[in-house]
Amino acid sequence: MWWIILIIIAVLVVAGIIIVGGRRAREQQLESKREEAGELRSEADRQASQAEQRSSFAQEQAEQAEQERAGAEEARRKADDVDPDVAT
Repeated sequence: MWWIILIIIAVLVVAGIIIVGGRRAREQQLESKREEAGELRSEADRQASQAEQRSSFAQEQAEQAEQERAGAEEARRKADDVDPDVAT
């Protein structure tokens, strides 16, 4: 009769070890996923920052091109004013 009690205790101990081990493995997996997510967020932040810099640079280039276009148009108008063959 006492050996049945020992078997039950052994089964409970083994089940406890399996449960605790499973929880630890799951926690390690979750921590690994958290680290991966943090790295992905950092990379996304870096890419967003780089994209913002490129966007700012492109905006500056567009503004500069518009100024140059306006200057060229002004020069064209002056040339038309000076040219006697152009009817204004």
